[in-house]
Amino acid sequence: MRTAVVLFTRDLRVADNPALHAACEVADEVVPLFVADPGVPGSPNRRRFLAESLADLRESLRHRGGDLVLREGDPVTEAVKLARETGAFGISLAADVSGFAAAREQRLRRACAEERLSLKVFDSVTVVPPGALRPSGGGDHYRVFTPYWRAWQGFHRRPELPAPHRVRLPDGITPGRLPAGGPATGLMPGGETEGRARLSAWLRSAAEYAEIHDDLAADRTSRMSPYLHFGCVSPVAVADQAGGVEAYVRQVCWRDFYHQVLAYFPELPHKAYRRNADEQWADDQSALDAWRAGRTGVPIVDAGMRQLAAEGWMHNRARLITASFLTKQLGLDWRAGAAWYASLLLDADVADNNGNWQWVAGTGNDTKPYRRFNPVRQAERFDPEGDYVRRWVPELAGVTGKAVHQPWRLPEAERRALRYEGSLAPEPEPM
Repeated sequence: MRTAVVLFTRDLRVADNPALHAACEVADEVVPLFVADPGVPGSPNRRRFLAESLADLRESLRHRGGDLVLREGDPVTEAVKLARETGAFGISLAADVSGFAAAREQRLRRACAEERLSLKVFDSVTVVPPGALRPSGGGDHYRVFTPYWRAWQGFHRRPELPAPHRVRLPDGITPGRLPAGGPATGLMPGGETEGRARLSAWLRSAAEYAEIHDDLAADRTSRMSPYLHFGCVSPVAVADQAGGVEAYVRQVCWRDFYHQVLAYFPELPHKAYRRNADEQWADDQSALDAWRAGRTGVPIVDAGMRQLAAEGWMHNRARLITASFLTKQLGLDWRAGAAWYASLLLDADVADNNGNWQWVAGTGNDTKPYRRFNPVRQAERFDPEGDYVRRWVPELAGVTGKAVHQPWRLPEAERRALRYEGSLAPEPEPM
């Protein structure tokens, strides 16, 4: 019997999983393995989503005659140990671009060489592999999105792979128990089954995406980002199925864009990407605390931050507004904002989170680094009736229409009567 180990990381699915597909093609027995690394931080909401995703993956594998083997500790140590115990000839793994993932792959490569194990690494986290596209004029990666988008559209991507019909697990393996997750919230349950159902349901009304995706109150975005981050749904499948909705596929391309940026600029999470970027940031802990707590006194900002705390997710337009407010109005360091997002977001991807924060802060890939978003005008445009604000800032429930977006201009006594006492923020510059 030829046996192979598949180390799952950010590819928690059976459909269109190149590492699993290849192992099932060449091996008689396959050991699907996930290792819970105690060194990886995560909010209770993210732990809940991960536990649900692993439970769904286990059920899918059991339906095919196999199982998901769960261990806790260092992924490299546990994968090699299991390969040795089962007499496996090799290990397969999905490629990734974060510094943590790159170091893990290097350690695994060295360990496999010492144990004379084969290691196969497969591209499956993005639609187009990070190193597949390079500017015709030179350079190792695209620094500007629009030319990358044109090249990305013309790239002949791989076809979707079917889920294996059968997965045979070697005898005598103790599967292990699922990791503990946080309490069920009813919001965005984790797992491939839920992710694929969500995508199918959303696609039925996706034709209007370009017109309605910025409507904060309507909340008509797909909310597929957590499923893409954990690999519950293949990005190739998302791009294929949503192919007729160009505005949405463009967002999938943005995700690939930042992955290729991170692959060639691993300092992205902590160093300004743009050369000579102005990084004169203020040091104001009270302002940062107010922003984190959704108590800035700017309703649209506070609504977004409170949605983040409650759901582990935030509408994309609200992300732009809250990030711009922190960096351009309060003048605070984007790293603090990115770290706060990373601590709470279900979809806190190293590439996308830091790439987008640097774009907003003017230190990244934006060709207009001076760009800023006026939160009042943004709120009036994308939440014209104030429904989104009132949903997340109930203190303003009695304020109607556009007035809900400007309570800091009210006299202090009137603000207190509304029981809305966020610290007053400076009036934003127009945009």
